[in-house]
Amino acid sequence: MPDMKCTREACGNAIADLGRKNPNVVVLSADLAGSTKADEFGKLFPQRFFNMGVAEANMMNTAAGLAASGKIPFACTFAVFASGRPWEQIRNTIAYGQLNVKIVATHSGLSVGPDGASHQALEDIALMRVIPNMTVVVPADAVDAYKAVFAAAEYKGPVYLRLCRPKIPVITAQTDPFKIGKASVIRNGKDATIIACGTMVYHALTAAEMLSKQNINVAVINLHTIKPIDTETIVRYASQTGAVVTAEEHLAAGGMGSAVAEVISQNYPVPLEMVAIRNRFGQSGEGDELLKEYQLTADDIVKAVKKVLDRK
Repeated sequence: MPDMKCTREACGNAIADLGRKNPNVVVLSADLAGSTKADEFGKLFPQRFFNMGVAEANMMNTAAGLAASGKIPFACTFAVFASGRPWEQIRNTIAYGQLNVKIVATHSGLSVGPDGASHQALEDIALMRVIPNMTVVVPADAVDAYKAVFAAAEYKGPVYLRLCRPKIPVITAQTDPFKIGKASVIRNGKDATIIACGTMVYHALTAAEMLSKQNINVAVINLHTIKPIDTETIVRYASQTGAVVTAEEHLAAGGMGSAVAEVISQNYPVPLEMVAIRNRFGQSGEGDELLKEYQLTADDIVKAVKKVLDRK
């Protein structure tokens, strides 16, 4: 069993380490520093930490002002509050102005668990990727998340970092390269390609192992950057395998699967199936129970691969 670590905790550690190296890094929190793990930075650098209270729109505008002044602000809150409440401020102030704000969105997806539908952001990838100039990053594990913070700090312009609440398996290595806009191929295959992001990358790898025992050889791609999307890698594997399955802890409409479908349909059309949430809000329950209820397990990915192979 792999190590289990939180992406939000890795992100908090990375921001603190970044703060030690770069005095221009500042952090803003919407009264959730403990939950988002922004509190470590606040303890180390209280003069560069701003608790904005439960006022997400104000936090985003303040972050924009700090960015315009030459700072690198990390604005931290839950994904449902980071993407929904301040959407207009993100669009009109941060993205329109191409300001260097990094939005740290924790507690995304169904795996928030018992907090239920009001706190389960299932539409945030769609909301963020539709905004011009916005970059959308969804790390696969804690190692990815740590690297993503440093990559975001070096990347000019607004970045949305989508993180989860629970501990999840560590599946990437410290030596693996991480570059915004460049997908990571973590398993090669010839029969089909599974493209996943975030928590679903582990389930994609599990599904690949299950399929290998049935003599079905699939590639697995960690698409940690949804926007800008790695068209070259997606098209290359679509052409090599002739079939694609996407897997994400997000609504099917407008999410990562939709982004991949846009690339494939315009460049190299092949059969595609999406493992995603279908036109439903979340609900209260344990994370594993919810993934099963919403058909986001390794078994569901296996079924999707077999379905897409039949179409192939």
